[in-house]
Amino acid sequence: MNYTHEVEQMCVVAKGPHHGPAPIPEEGLWVKAKEISDISGLTHGVGWCAPQQGACKLTLNIKKGIVEEALVETLGCSGMTHSAAMASEILIGKTLLEALNTDLVCDAINTAMRELFLQIVYGRTQSAFSEDGLAVGASLEDLGKGLRSQVGTMFATKVKGPRYLEMAEGYVTRIALDSDDLIIGYEFINLGKMMDFIKKGDDANEALKKAKGSYGRFADAAKYIDPRHE
Repeated sequence: MNYTHEVEQMCVVAKGPHHGPAPIPEEGLWVKAKEISDISGLTHGVGWCAPQQGACKLTLNIKKGIVEEALVETLGCSGMTHSAAMASEILIGKTLLEALNTDLVCDAINTAMRELFLQIVYGRTQSAFSEDGLAVGASLEDLGKGLRSQVGTMFATKVKGPRYLEMAEGYVTRIALDSDDLIIGYEFINLGKMMDFIKKGDDANEALKKAKGSYGRFADAAKYIDPRHE
């Protein structure tokens, strides 16, 4: 290491504090993190691209600084799905610092990685107080039984009002309206369940019927509308 002439001429003054970094909660322990290998936990980051046309929710399960599990969810941009496919292959096995400094194909995913890094290095993780952390594969619980992302899609105009298109339960087929044309419920198809029924040999129409459900006062409606065509 090189020092300037000014520094070389200075006398030594002793450093007082030697307490190290503040501990952060990691998988049920308080850890004084000094190296990337000191970082463990499962956490999330949300990112967006420059024109903000699309967004990404990134979930990583880090064990001793290594990405052991990655869940990449994207929204709003068709090209991002291909970027997510590549990012899921790129991320696994990298150190947290490598992942931060790797091009993950899409700006939204890169931004999500940055935000996730800021969460995990300060101990803000889902597994901060869980002894031994969460098992690899835990991120799939965010997707539910059908292993589909939790997406809500609604559309509305001043002149025609709101339309529910996709809810957590699934694809909305009909909206229930009361006598004042207010929404009081909806009918949906759980696409994950429907595909499971078909895989098990059910006829497609029978699977559709079995995967159908409703929410709210759907049965009490004065009329029903198809939110995509009415």
